[in-house]
Amino acid sequence: MNPIISASELADALSGPRPPVVLDVRWQLGGPNLRPDYEKAHIPGAVFVDLDSELAGPAGPGGRHPLPDLEVFGAAMRAAGVSADRDVVVYDGGLGWAAARAWWLLRWAGHPSVRVLDGGLAAWEGPLTADVSRPDAGTFEPATDALPLLNAGAAARVAREGLLLDARAAERYRGDVEPIDPVGGHIPGAVSAPTSENVDDSGRFRSAGELADRFRALGAAEGVAVGVYCGSGVSAAHQVLALAVAGIPAALYVGSWSEWSQDGDRPVATGPDPQ
Repeated sequence: MNPIISASELADALSGPRPPVVLDVRWQLGGPNLRPDYEKAHIPGAVFVDLDSELAGPAGPGGRHPLPDLEVFGAAMRAAGVSADRDVVVYDGGLGWAAARAWWLLRWAGHPSVRVLDGGLAAWEGPLTADVSRPDAGTFEPATDALPLLNAGAAARVAREGLLLDARAAERYRGDVEPIDPVGGHIPGAVSAPTSENVDDSGRFRSAGELADRFRALGAAEGVAVGVYCGSGVSAAHQVLALAVAGIPAALYVGSWSEWSQDGDRPVATGPDPQ
């Protein structure tokens, strides 16, 4: 299944006999909770899901956005109407990071049919509503490991033996600046691959062919293990999604740099990409 869906395809699906569950995952890094924005206007039928409290656990040694408690995550998904036998579509404000995080978590937890609205709410041309949706409870029960997951040791191994992509901005990869985490730089052996280059000027994903060319140029090839990390496992999910559009499987290091950089014994590289 194509992991993204266009606004017109979503409009058609919503008018069909069994419309998908739609999740609104608007989120802003370091900003206020965006539920008030949802309550002002959202796609009809969409249910708000909070990334910080429902798609991640409390910040700590595992990073700023570690995996959520599965009971909390499962309960949130069921409250939103999610069942394993019903399609799910996720959107955010347009950046795509938060929606991709929800996509990845649901797919990792075993849901077979999840797509991200390409371009987010900004791409939607249909009606909006302020009516807060209260769907019937779903039956989804998380069953993990449907998608590959990396810890710090596995990420280091992929960097040595495969292709580990750093999805942060290039200046953070180089260590020129580090506005959030304890130290700047990157995991030794990782390749700089900013998430921003996955999309065009409109915020929509580049074509599958363009994305495949991009990742091949970075070192993705048949038989090469691919992993992705970022600051805290959110924008990296967008990179995993872009790789899926390109037909390239990849593992996510959820702890990402916010976990890696907390341990002073872990090595840190700085400077430009050796490629």
